Amino acid sequence: MTSWLKYVVLGATLCWANAHAGLLNGEEPPELQESALVLPAPPAKDALLKYEVGPTSTMEFTVDARSVSVSDRVIVRFTSVIRSQSGATNISHEGIRCDTLEKKLYASGRADGSWTPAASGTWRKIEGTGANRYHAALATDYFCDGGTAAGKAESIVERLRRKKPLPHPGKFP
Repeated sequence: MTSWLKYVVLGATLCWANAHAGLLNGEEPPELQESALVLPAPPAKDALLKYEVGPTSTMEFTVDARSVSVSDRVIVRFTSVIRSQSGATNISHEGIRCDTLEKKLYASGRADGSWTPAASGTWRKIEGTGANRYHAALATDYFCDGGTAAGKAESIVERLRRKKPLPHPGKFP
């Protein structure tokens, strides 16, 4: 490796370490004043974009394309529609915070198309396994890149539509 390239790599590594030092030492994530939330229209069947969560998943996972938005450059908000093989459906409007890999439930969808606001509204760590693995799949494959949202809402929706995950390995930390 040429000497100038070594310095570039070293500089990039130091910048990354400095930016993430607090998170790696177990410190609290930086306080974020979220933009105001406006709940979207209920999901429309023709706007649902299917994505894969894993080879053993038995449910159908979709995102309403019309609901995807990027807030504060680190939060991707979206409406999730999850359907079981028996037809049971769960609709929720959620957020994924890319700088801390956390999730937040904003509201649950009702059969009449209205929303029930979430009681808690707190950010929770995304788990890479289990029933809520879909958050990890969305964060690593479509929504987040390098601690920020992976582009504008339109580019995220286009990746989902084309089933083209981000070019990095989809491993969850």
